[in-house]
Amino acid sequence: MKNRVTEWIAGLLFGFGLILSGMTDPGKVLGFLDLLGIWDPSLMCVMAGAIMVGYFAFSIAKTRTQSLLGGRLYLPLTQGIDPPLVIGAMLFGAGWGLAGFCPGPAIVSLASGHLKAAAFVVFMMLGMWLSKTIPSVIRRYSQSPSESSE
Repeated sequence: MKNRVTEWIAGLLFGFGLILSGMTDPGKVLGFLDLLGIWDPSLMCVMAGAIMVGYFAFSIAKTRTQSLLGGRLYLPLTQGIDPPLVIGAMLFGAGWGLAGFCPGPAIVSLASGHLKAAAFVVFMMLGMWLSKTIPSVIRRYSQSPSESSE
């Protein structure tokens, strides 16, 4: 129960931070991505702050086996650059550039009834499902007949 309350408070703080920083406004995000138009560099400060916090948080987390509240830590095991990472990054960038949302801000924007955020979240969930489904389908159909009958 203690972890759930802490998770809820952390999510609430994250959501408020997204709102205060303007990350839930697709126009602000698209203004940051518009390098040839009227560029809005303010999101660079938000990103720099997030990178700094993340750097120190992951540096500490790598030395631990449990969270501060005693829960299990789930850190990425792979550190290399592989095709799924590159494809995922390209799809993330395309979605970010087209919609002006990242996953977190899109979910926060759902609370305001933002139709564009709802569409983004639906397609994000479809992408998550496809990323799990496509590799297993490929593995199933790439097996030789003798392997699949075993």
